[in-house]
Amino acid sequence: MSNKITRLIQVFIVTSLISTAGHSNVAALEIEKISQVDYDRKKISQSDQNNRENNPGNNKQKLIPVSQLSDIQPGDWAFSALESLNRRYNCLVGYPDGTYRGNRSLTRYEFAAGLRSCLDKINQFIAVNTAEAIRKEDLATLQRLQKDFAPELIAVTGRVDNLEAKTAELEANQFSTTVKLSGEVIFALSGAFGEERADDSGEDIDDNITLGSRTRLRLTTSFTGRDRLRLRLQARDTARLERATGTNMARLGFQGDNDNEVDLTELEYRFRLGRKTRVTIQARGGGIDDFTRELNPLIGDLQDSGTGATSRFGRKNPILRQGGDVGIGASYRFSDSLRLGLGFTIDDADDPDSGITRSPYGAIVNLAFVPSRRFGMGFTYVRSFDSLDTNTGSRIADDPFDDFSESIIANSYGGEVTFSPSRNFTIGGWVGFTQATAKDLPGNPDADIFNYAISFAWADVGREGNVAGLIFGQSPKVMNNDFQIGGNEFKDPDTSLHLEGFYTHRVNDNLSITPGLFVILNPEHNDDNDTIYVGTIRTTIEF
Repeated sequence: MSNKITRLIQVFIVTSLISTAGHSNVAALEIEKISQVDYDRKKISQSDQNNRENNPGNNKQKLIPVSQLSDIQPGDWAFSALESLNRRYNCLVGYPDGTYRGNRSLTRYEFAAGLRSCLDKINQFIAVNTAEAIRKEDLATLQRLQKDFAPELIAVTGRVDNLEAKTAELEANQFSTTVKLSGEVIFALSGAFGEERADDSGEDIDDNITLGSRTRLRLTTSFTGRDRLRLRLQARDTARLERATGTNMARLGFQGDNDNEVDLTELEYRFRLGRKTRVTIQARGGGIDDFTRELNPLIGDLQDSGTGATSRFGRKNPILRQGGDVGIGASYRFSDSLRLGLGFTIDDADDPDSGITRSPYGAIVNLAFVPSRRFGMGFTYVRSFDSLDTNTGSRIADDPFDDFSESIIANSYGGEVTFSPSRNFTIGGWVGFTQATAKDLPGNPDADIFNYAISFAWADVGREGNVAGLIFGQSPKVMNNDFQIGGNEFKDPDTSLHLEGFYTHRVNDNLSITPGLFVILNPEHNDDNDTIYVGTIRTTIEF
């Protein structure tokens, strides 16, 4: 046991100094200083021992006070006292494997480090319990040890405090800039089925099965630890089902085609101003929805194009698809539950014919209230210019003035709510209302556009990480319109319904497979059109 205690305290000194410092060079410097003092004391001790061996007549039995001992031997009273304290209060820690190696005496500084550990542990014990829980003889032992090793305790404490100060300074002034690479690859078998297209052409739907892909590589870095620079490269070649079916209501959530050429599709930089404000600058690939807060992680999963809803409409409220991909915005956190988002995005910012002042734009104000993990709600206002074509609803909803107006101002209002009755089940929904005004047409006619959706999400269905989702809703529809053609109000005659179900099976942390199906009743909000079915099996690889 004595040998164990010896090595135990030696290990404590080295590990406590290094772990406290957090920087090997600083810790090594302090240990070297302590070792030098120990070396000098050992030389004196060895010299005294040689004198006693060479002069046997002087070796008379006498008690040497602890304060005069240069080293603490396993047989000394102080060593035995600390050993007893450790046995009762477990106040020293050794190697991770539970062993204590070595067979030598302790210097006074090593012993003081062990004593300091025991004092801290026993003080914690008293704080949790009471002073009466400590034996009186143990308290007396501690008082005597503190008195005998007072100088060494002060020295050890001072060195540790010095190391902590140096470590804090290093951490405050040191930051390593690194670049993180992540990626996502999608392979999808997709197809649309039904009778005739919903574009009054009289042609049948192209119902061939297609194999498409999308690859994204994302580079993320930080310069200060409080900012983020991110860019994304993308190549894709997936079927554009709106062409096969005659309606944007059949669009997939991940579709697009650039013949697999690599493009820069996202360039964003964000940083913090103080503790509560975050500023985001988008040079490419942004959107006004980037300035809104996610209300629920499970509903947020439905919005992911790689693992969430398979349709474009089912991912998010269409009013959030207005505006351009270049912009700036900020979010302000009033509290952990209340956050305000502001943003402004434009399209064709690099076009000298329109520039920033005449380009289509979108401005957003979003207020999100999330008091708990189970409930969240958000309110959104969007003002846009020539930016109604969200490609999720009818052709009339995308252009309610039949291409006669080139100056459309729209005011959109949205509400979203999520509720989780249990940990694995969440209900969510949104509504969106837009009033569009043609400023360059006689009488400034108005058009009212409405959409809504209700979603249900189940987590860990079958195994951990899986997500099942159901979505029911109505894509954007022109309800009323002052604009007329041939004396008739230019609006959608009927109501289309969107029904969607999907199941994301997570094979492992990097691979998921999602079969999905959505059905469009009365496509283009016209009951003369045949029902359209869109199915896909999406395989997503993340790394």
